[in-house]
Amino acid sequence: MRLSEISGKEIIDYEKGERLGILGQTDLIIDEHTGRINAFVIPTMKWFGFGKKEKEVTVYWDQIKKIGSDMIIIDVPAE
Repeated sequence: MRLSEISGKEIIDYEKGERLGILGQTDLIIDEHTGRINAFVIPTMKWFGFGKKEKEVTVYWDQIKKIGSDMIIIDVPAE
């Protein structure tokens, strides 16, 4: 599967049922020897009181459960 085929799809957490972001607005971790995507890093913004706290969620390729026409379903272990 090529990056162009999955770019622009929404990333959905299976357990929480929430949208984490859109692939294409994420950073990729790529194996330099094979050129394969190992993981993608999704920046998330959470509001706490009056300020924002930014954190990242790293999703490894084996955590992807299904790639559909509009979205990617992932299963990330709870923190």
